[in-house]
Amino acid sequence: MATITSIGIGSGLDIESMISQLVAVERAPVTKLQQEASSLQTRLSTYGQMQSALAALRDAAAVLTRASTWTATTGTSSDPGAVAVSTGGTTLPGSYAVEVQRLASVQSNATAVFASADALVGEGTLRIELGTWGAGQTSFTPQAGATAVDITVGPPAQSLAQLRDKINASASGIVASVLTDASGARLVLRSASTGEANGFRVTVTDNDGNHSDGLGLSALAFDPSAGILTMAQALAAANAAASLNGLAVSSPTNTLSDVVDGLTLTLGKTTSAPVQVDAKPDTEAMRKAIDSFVTAYNALNQLIAEKTRYDPAAKTGATLQGDSAAVSIRAQMRALLGGSSGASAMFDRLADVGFDVKSDGSIQLDKSKLDNGLANLAEMRKLFAADDALDAANDGIATRLRELADQFLGADGAIATRQEGLRRRIELNEDRQERLEDRIVMIEKRLRAQYTALDRQMAALTSLSSYVSQQIAAFNRSGDN
Repeated sequence: MATITSIGIGSGLDIESMISQLVAVERAPVTKLQQEASSLQTRLSTYGQMQSALAALRDAAAVLTRASTWTATTGTSSDPGAVAVSTGGTTLPGSYAVEVQRLASVQSNATAVFASADALVGEGTLRIELGTWGAGQTSFTPQAGATAVDITVGPPAQSLAQLRDKINASASGIVASVLTDASGARLVLRSASTGEANGFRVTVTDNDGNHSDGLGLSALAFDPSAGILTMAQALAAANAAASLNGLAVSSPTNTLSDVVDGLTLTLGKTTSAPVQVDAKPDTEAMRKAIDSFVTAYNALNQLIAEKTRYDPAAKTGATLQGDSAAVSIRAQMRALLGGSSGASAMFDRLADVGFDVKSDGSIQLDKSKLDNGLANLAEMRKLFAADDALDAANDGIATRLRELADQFLGADGAIATRQEGLRRRIELNEDRQERLEDRIVMIEKRLRAQYTALDRQMAALTSLSSYVSQQIAAFNRSGDN
């Protein structure tokens, strides 16, 4: 709330205005400091932008120094529907002829036809075991690490639907479902996973005393090695079978992983002729890494150019116009970009692989030169990523740029040093403003005291003058009488 004051009433002067004007004169240095603080804060913010842009360039350069960037591969297939391919970080370029003789499958069995899913089957115990069937299913070898699962059925007798639910809840490695069609309902059992080791047998302890007659719970029995086939087999568990450049390969699933280092083949169907699969250098990924580097460099170059520009028409400078650190960062980056490296016997400079530096310092890529560089990948990798511990002249350009950016961004680098200097100047500025504000408060207090005293004196003199005037007027009137 503003202070209500009567100062000036006694003298009739606009003392408040006079004090305000005097205080404003005293405040002029504070206003100047505030303007300076705003300028310093803007410069600090600009250096923050430069720090971010430089970090982005460092990261982009670091990508171009990694071996994984230049060894990346991509897979192609002449028939992706039959053989799909993907590559990994350890995949080397190569060509492979793949033939698929058999896809991996699950074992699938079905009961005889029942009237409906609600038809009762019987009571007793089902024992389900995972394992591998021998030739002609004359033997069964339990799966290593798997345990037989016993499922108690009834009493009372269970329906097909109830058996389905019990089996699915048993975690036996078997999936049960009820298949219903025009002829009736059947309970279908299948392996949860493909592969010959995921075959299964079902033995039954039937409460009716006969464990293999197909009546009651024995309708689910399946053990060919013991001559029990009351549940029919529709499909046998099998591994995928294929050949890679004429060599036989097998897998419990339809995915062949690491048959060749880092190469993954996904089988989709059998083939009557070889499918051509190739692992090639992923030049598109390399182009993207190079494009990201160029984008980051151009962004930093443009930022520094804009912030250090001088407008002769307006006779004004940008935020960092004349700032030696900013100008030096741009100059060093540009010199390094146009410098040479002894790393490659084929490419001496980035210009040799399409880096065209324009008059404003920005980079424009020459596609034909870049294509030529990517066609000579080993030499291009050296130009960018070489790291010679004995001779820095043989370091790659991206290696040098990353190291230079690290220096600028380090704790003692140009960016941090400039930021710390600006922060200190801002703090000193704030301290000076605070001291001046305290001084202005005291000056205003003193002025008010002085003008208040003056106002009182003026009021007393005015009162005295009025009294004297009244007395003279009275005397004059008495003389006239």
